[in-house]
Amino acid sequence: MRLVLASASPRRRALLTQMGLKFEVNAQDVDESVESGETPAEYVERLARAKAVAGYLPGSVTIGADTTVVIDDEILGKPSGINGGLKEGVDMLMRLSGREHQVLTGLAGFDGERLESCVTAATVRFVEVDEDTAKRYWATGEGADKAGGYGIQEIGGIFAEHIVGSYSAVVGLPLAQTEMLLRKLDIDTWSMRIDG
Repeated sequence: MRLVLASASPRRRALLTQMGLKFEVNAQDVDESVESGETPAEYVERLARAKAVAGYLPGSVTIGADTTVVIDDEILGKPSGINGGLKEGVDMLMRLSGREHQVLTGLAGFDGERLESCVTAATVRFVEVDEDTAKRYWATGEGADKAGGYGIQEIGGIFAEHIVGSYSAVVGLPLAQTEMLLRKLDIDTWSMRIDG
């Protein structure tokens, strides 16, 4: 059976490749607006499910995922706005500075009939980040397309003092949960790895 990733994220592609799986990409845009009364966990799971269904190709199992950063029960999406999101990006980093926040990744798999999903949570504690450092980090361009305005797998990792939970979920695709989800949808991942 074909494996399809419904995401344009280079980080998710790298993580699936790290798992030794062969896949194709069929990224689809879905509305990422938060619905009224929706919890952050419900939000990422709904988006992951919507992406898996939207990216589905006949005869495949399609994976959808969505990651968000949550602090004070508020979802921090990708920075946007004037000047390429500079103010919003710096504000996000300052808000995360010296504190713990949660990173939630929704994961879904769809085989044309069954839609399986889960949410993986990790807690990240940031070191103290001053405004000048936040601006310099923003100038690298790295945080612009990432929830919470930072990428833990790149330069942004200098801010993460401590992580409890799945590192790969913080990057964008929880490896252990992805393996379990694919098995649940009858994908023989070891045959993909060994037989190619």
